[in-house]
Amino acid sequence: MVKMLNAAPDHAALVAWVNEWVAICEPDALYWCDGTNTEYYNLCEEMVQSGLATRLNSKLRPDCVLFRSDPSDVARVEARTYIASEKQEDAGPTNNWIDPKQLKAEMLALYKGCMHGRTMYVIPYSMGPVGSNIAKIGVEITDSAYVVINMHVMTRVGNDVLNILGKDGEFVRCIHSVGKPLENGAKDNGVWPCAPMDKKYISQFPETREIWSFGSGYGGNAILGKKCLALRIATVQARDEGWMAEHMLILKLTNPQGKVKYVTGAFPSACGKTNLAMLIPTIPGWKVETIGDDIAWMKFGKDGRLYAINPENGFFGVAPGTSMKSNQNAMLSCRKETIFTNCALRENGDIWWEGIDIPLEEGEKLIDWKGNVWEKGKVDADGKEVKAAHPTARFSARAKNCPAIAPNWEDPAGVPIDAFLFGGRRPSTLPLVYQSLSWEHGVMIGSSVGSEVTAAALDVKAGTVRRDPFAMLPFCGYNMGDYFQHWLDIGKKEGAVLPKIFCVNWFRKTADGRWLWPGFGDNSRVLKWIFERCDGEGEAVETPISYMPTLNAIDRAGIEDEVSEADMKELLAFDKEGWVKEADMIEEHYKKFYRLPKELADQLAALKARLAK
Repeated sequence: MVKMLNAAPDHAALVAWVNEWVAICEPDALYWCDGTNTEYYNLCEEMVQSGLATRLNSKLRPDCVLFRSDPSDVARVEARTYIASEKQEDAGPTNNWIDPKQLKAEMLALYKGCMHGRTMYVIPYSMGPVGSNIAKIGVEITDSAYVVINMHVMTRVGNDVLNILGKDGEFVRCIHSVGKPLENGAKDNGVWPCAPMDKKYISQFPETREIWSFGSGYGGNAILGKKCLALRIATVQARDEGWMAEHMLILKLTNPQGKVKYVTGAFPSACGKTNLAMLIPTIPGWKVETIGDDIAWMKFGKDGRLYAINPENGFFGVAPGTSMKSNQNAMLSCRKETIFTNCALRENGDIWWEGIDIPLEEGEKLIDWKGNVWEKGKVDADGKEVKAAHPTARFSARAKNCPAIAPNWEDPAGVPIDAFLFGGRRPSTLPLVYQSLSWEHGVMIGSSVGSEVTAAALDVKAGTVRRDPFAMLPFCGYNMGDYFQHWLDIGKKEGAVLPKIFCVNWFRKTADGRWLWPGFGDNSRVLKWIFERCDGEGEAVETPISYMPTLNAIDRAGIEDEVSEADMKELLAFDKEGWVKEADMIEEHYKKFYRLPKELADQLAALKARLAK
């Protein structure tokens, strides 16, 4: 008999669905989450007492806890992530596909009795401000208190959501289990619960708007409002309903005269996306504020403009490399009320990671992410340096605690978008910034974005570009060729007032490996030109690849010694030979997509024709 810890809501379909999973998973108890601070802190304390969490020094990190996951459960597992559409071709060439009937049969066998000895938590949550017409509601069932507290941080959880849902509202159904039942009174004893890798599944069923996750307790594998709903399911909803769900930051840019523009941006990993969302400008009088650092949902308003919300409530940030120098606002965001995962622990009860730029005391013992005493300079059996924090160590921080958060970041109507940015890590060929010649040309830019990787990194030929279209490769819930078409269709909407599209590249280098652009706060200088171009201003010249800034269009006041005129010439040069090769690489990239829209093939042909002149 399942112990009912509190009352169920008055929503017959929701209660019936939960009861179905109670019968399958066989938990000891059932708890409906209310989203209160009391609930959050009680669960944190329970996990501290059980040994699963460590409470950090309350003076240094008030209300913060640290978790250490199992070494097999430290990141997204793309090989175990599935888009189970009814037809394989609808999943497309970039997704793992399994027949949904087969997949559900496999997973139901795993779910049977999987919550023995555990509490089943039911988490009603809103992606986006509660009640916004752009927001969506999900309900996640889980047996992980770690998931519950992360959902508190990353989404809006609780009774307010149930009130919006009412007695018959629609919701995305999300089921999750760590996949480790506790039999005969057993306990976790402070050991991270999860299943072996071959039993891990992160499955999306687009047609039925369902998410089934099993075996992992980490990050987006388990916190199902994040990538699973916010992108994989939402992209399908957006396609069907005529809006956009994108892997994009949203920032608010204000010039010295008080004029405001809103910019979104999509960047592959390790390209400075969060840094840009929380940027501190170096140009006097300019201001950047954060709306969101990772995901943007956009719908057309009555005026024809695209209005965006940040569907999340927090930041799930990568810790290593984050410091007061690289991202001051991110560091300040996680100073309190934060969940840390797989970071190192200092003797003073604070966290630490590589690149945090905080020196350790002489002789200080550090506890690494596996719970062992860390020795600086120690190498493993393969000769690689043992890291104190895992490379994907994370912090779950509340957006409200970010000093740069915009006052209107939770506006349920969203904010009107003026510009889309795309970018990657490209040491050559791509200029510092350029503007698309048209919407269709901009879609081609987004569809071919990527980062250059080294041979050492991926055992491939140096100079190879790893393409990540729209930074959506792991996150698009349907055929990516159809996704490209959806972008093109957005551009054809009658009465649409479309954002301008730009590509940026902060990562240009000289032949001897010197960075040509300082990046970080000085990226505000590029944003200034983009701001001006949105108003039809800003000096530019048309080239075969785009509209590009003239030599003096980017404000270099104060950094002339760091970025010379010669540097700017190289940063803004049109490299014809490089672009001929780039066009050939894009053509090869497009061969992967068997539903590639004709408009993109035409755009590529037009680029090649311009380059041939």
